Amino acid sequence: MNLETLLSRNLDAFTPLFAPPLTKVNCVSMDLSSSSREFTGLDEAELDHAILQKLANADALAGVGGYLENRSLYQDTDLFQGDTARCIHIGVDVFMPAGTVLHAPLDGEIHSFANRQIRGDYGPVIILRHELDGFEFHTLYGHLAETSLDDLQAGKPIRSGAAFAQIGPRPVNGNWPPHLHFQLIADMQDNHGDYPGVVRADELDYYRRNCPDPTCLLMRRG
Repeated sequence: MNLETLLSRNLDAFTPLFAPPLTKVNCVSMDLSSSSREFTGLDEAELDHAILQKLANADALAGVGGYLENRSLYQDTDLFQGDTARCIHIGVDVFMPAGTVLHAPLDGEIHSFANRQIRGDYGPVIILRHELDGFEFHTLYGHLAETSLDDLQAGKPIRSGAAFAQIGPRPVNGNWPPHLHFQLIADMQDNHGDYPGVVRADELDYYRRNCPDPTCLLMRRG
């Protein structure tokens, strides 16, 4: 059984990441792909304002999107400078205000964590390890507040529904507009405190299987 099938069979086992839960009604779609012109040509302050304004105009709790988007915006960051090949985003971004609390979607434990202070990186990041029906998988939470890393250690239990992190502000979140990068990972490939969130197009077949679309865990059905 692959991770995508496992999740589709057990959606009722998961606790919403946010309170109130995200739904199709209270969210708006976000498009940061290379083909979108909505957020191009803006400086940092203008971009943050434009995102918040889009949420306000739609009376939305969050802006959600980004899985498998081809993005050019990474080329303006220190982490991706000159690496034009890595442009496919394999997580989902949830744009909400800094300080928004995250809740664990399932019982698990801290796999690893780090504070990746390179412009364009995750900033504070936490990876949880879960087991469901005998299948091990992981959830990654990037662009967090630095306080989210307080008192953490590998193996620390995290109960389903527990508040365990917060969305971080600029610049400590990797210097991005406040949002959560949420990603599913089957095989961590010996990574600790990090896992690629943006990959090359020629790697996509593998990463699509190893990191399926996590939207099903973000959005409450109905």
